Amino acid sequence: MKRVFVAGHRGMVGSAIVRKLNAIGGFDIVSRERESLDLTSQTDVQGFFRSEKIDQVYLAAAKVGGIHANNVYPAQFIYENLMMESNIIHQAYATGVRQLLFLGSSCIYPKLAAQPMNEASLLNGHLEPTNEPYAIAKIAGIKLCESYNRQYGVDYRSVMPTNLYGEHDNFHPENSHVIPAMMRRFHEAKLRGDSSVVVWGTGTPKREFLYVNDMAEACVHVMQLDQAIYAENTMPMMTHINVGTGKDCSIRDLAETMRQVVGFTGDIVFDTGKPDGTPRKLLDVSCINNMGWEASVSLSEGLTSTYRWFLENAAHLRAV
Repeated sequence: MKRVFVAGHRGMVGSAIVRKLNAIGGFDIVSRERESLDLTSQTDVQGFFRSEKIDQVYLAAAKVGGIHANNVYPAQFIYENLMMESNIIHQAYATGVRQLLFLGSSCIYPKLAAQPMNEASLLNGHLEPTNEPYAIAKIAGIKLCESYNRQYGVDYRSVMPTNLYGEHDNFHPENSHVIPAMMRRFHEAKLRGDSSVVVWGTGTPKREFLYVNDMAEACVHVMQLDQAIYAENTMPMMTHINVGTGKDCSIRDLAETMRQVVGFTGDIVFDTGKPDGTPRKLLDVSCINNMGWEASVSLSEGLTSTYRWFLENAAHLRAV
């Protein structure tokens, strides 16, 4: 039975990967609470890998947040993510772990990349300034995996998801991403009996969203691919794989869908004085589709499941 370390097992993606592995069965899943294992500490991570005899790693641990958090804490975002991935990838190699999956982000691509963004867009333009520190750290993680593969012959792979949402997301009113922030806003407006909800911008920008259970399924699929198939569909210096739906929707359509899912009966007001951000962000997912995986959960289905989880945990989340 393989001993699998899921780093970040309490986060949105890590917890979904644990659920998926448990559903498949046959894995001895190893996890550690943040309080007992500091992934930014080289000494702590070295001691963990030396004692636990890990066979396989899913590197889902990361410091994440929305535009506000990235703007306010840029040093923490680049430092903590660089330290976590460097410690885990190196100690995995040093203790004989042959297989590792690194989870990145679609923000690695240039702000003005051609749409849909394919894997070859990496390092071909300037990054979005608001999350550049985080993106740089994620690019470094990809290059760490590629470099260890080239020098040491290990099998370390990278997946770059589009915008993710789902159970165990961060619903903080200031530091969360668009879907959890919008869901919380609509929910609280419904409870107050508000006549309207304000959404930033014109509503015209388009974004792609992937339900976290689909992401977990994709991660396990990529990890279990034969090494020859993975190599056929990637290049030695461009080994990351996009993961998404291949479809996007406008922020206006997202807000309308969210209103229906939450059951808010008021109006949606777009504050056109607020910035829209990048007009469009869509991933080219032909590579992973060619490898035999496609997303299966629609936006409406995923939002409904997420809102059900939100309601079950709302008492705790209101205090966050």
